[in-house]
Amino acid sequence: MRDFQLPGRSPVFAENGMCATSHPLAAKIACQILEAGGNAVDAAIAGAVVLGVCEPQMTGIGGDCFVLVKPADGNDIIALNGSGRAPAGLSAEILRADGHKTMPVGGVASITIPGAIDAFCRLSKDYGKMGLAGSLAPAIHYATAGIPVAPRTQMDWRIAEDSLQGVARDYYLIDGKAPEVGQIFRAPQQAEVLRSIALDGRDAFYTGEVAQDMVDSLQALGGTHTLDDFETETSAYTTPISGTYKHLELFEHPPNGQGATAILMNNILGHCDIASMDPFGSQRAHVEAEAAKLAYDARNRFLSDADYVGRLDHMLAAKTAEQLAALIDPKRAMAAAAPLSESVHKDTIYITVVDRNRMAVSLIYSIFHSFGSGLASDKFGILFQNRGAGFTLNKGHPNEAAGGKRPMHTIIPGMLKQNGKVIMPFGVMGGAYQPNGHARFVSNTADFGMHPQAAIDAPRSFSDAGVMNIERGYSAKVQQELEALGHTLSTPDTAIGGAQAILIDWERGVLQGASDPRKDGCALGY
Repeated sequence: MRDFQLPGRSPVFAENGMCATSHPLAAKIACQILEAGGNAVDAAIAGAVVLGVCEPQMTGIGGDCFVLVKPADGNDIIALNGSGRAPAGLSAEILRADGHKTMPVGGVASITIPGAIDAFCRLSKDYGKMGLAGSLAPAIHYATAGIPVAPRTQMDWRIAEDSLQGVARDYYLIDGKAPEVGQIFRAPQQAEVLRSIALDGRDAFYTGEVAQDMVDSLQALGGTHTLDDFETETSAYTTPISGTYKHLELFEHPPNGQGATAILMNNILGHCDIASMDPFGSQRAHVEAEAAKLAYDARNRFLSDADYVGRLDHMLAAKTAEQLAALIDPKRAMAAAAPLSESVHKDTIYITVVDRNRMAVSLIYSIFHSFGSGLASDKFGILFQNRGAGFTLNKGHPNEAAGGKRPMHTIIPGMLKQNGKVIMPFGVMGGAYQPNGHARFVSNTADFGMHPQAAIDAPRSFSDAGVMNIERGYSAKVQQELEALGHTLSTPDTAIGGAQAILIDWERGVLQGASDPRKDGCALGY
């Protein structure tokens, strides 16, 4: 029970169905789909596509998605990888010859083929109930009519407005500036694209006029993208990977997602007696930061397109976590993980929905950096993601950039099981933070008994690129102690990540929803 004299947010309880996501309108639409007879897949697709209009800096039809689904009739978890591949013409050799030492973060070389639309179409056909047209109808309406810009969205929009280039500025700025809070944003050209998809399915996006618009726009920018790259793009069902932390089993997507990083991080923390520490104290934050450094180093070494990953078993092995945990000094921050861990490795917009039948969907959908590549198609204003920035240009690396290959991906939906039953779909947004966010959410739940809303509300820190980003929720005393341990602290411009979760209380027959106050959204149920 939270202290009602302090600012905070209560969990949301309902029996029949629930959605938790980062914008209230998307949550409302998902619940309306459920009330109209749709299932969790129908509702998740509807809410997700609307988020592309609510939060265009975060997601859109030019992006990728990953989905975990628990069907209504069991506890098996299905994974659908909706991440797109690089165009066939992408060449690390050419990029290196052009003087690039690392993959460009923006520009046409960073743009991979959008995978989300194919995934939504496949998911609707295989597991939906009401049909794709029904799921897309709300987004078609709101892309045409417009949506008032919410406060957190406006802040992100304003910060990233200079990243928009060329025609994208015409589509995503109003009078040359980010819209103000409450100002109506419309995307009628996207509504036109969605109407075509509702009528003709994935081919309306990956062939014909829409694909031609994207290809012409990309080639005019110097891209190697072709109609064949778009026409052959397809999502893929995969087998989830999992790891156990105390009484919880965490399920993640296999590579090219970075879910294995969260599992490894939990495996490392399992050797550290986190439950004995102050949940908001310096020792926990320190140990978590060190575990993250080690887990992310393993990610950077091994994760890539599934066809190129060779050492996933090593990354998830109990012995690997034990050896990495032994490298953590409880009294001093490590300067860099790679030199210490070399001996161990020497061989080489989130939405969740649960329906009345307890089908559960954990879906994450993104264009990567804010406004993706900052580039959009000329006719329909489709923002192109910059997922190619997830590749490396290191020759011979499993994640080396190459045509037809999927880059290592940051977005990871999660699900938790207890005693063999799915009890919670959840997700944490925030780019590279996501595995750390998953591990922290699981630890908050398992080590400290926090309910989902409390586990999400709790202050966050994240060590990345030699700096520990730390939210203002940590006391000055804790920050001083962390500096004494050798951490370089920085208060980030925006809150760290965002999260949503739905706890399925099988005993009471009730759903408990939680949504991050760091975002504009909420959990809604009926």
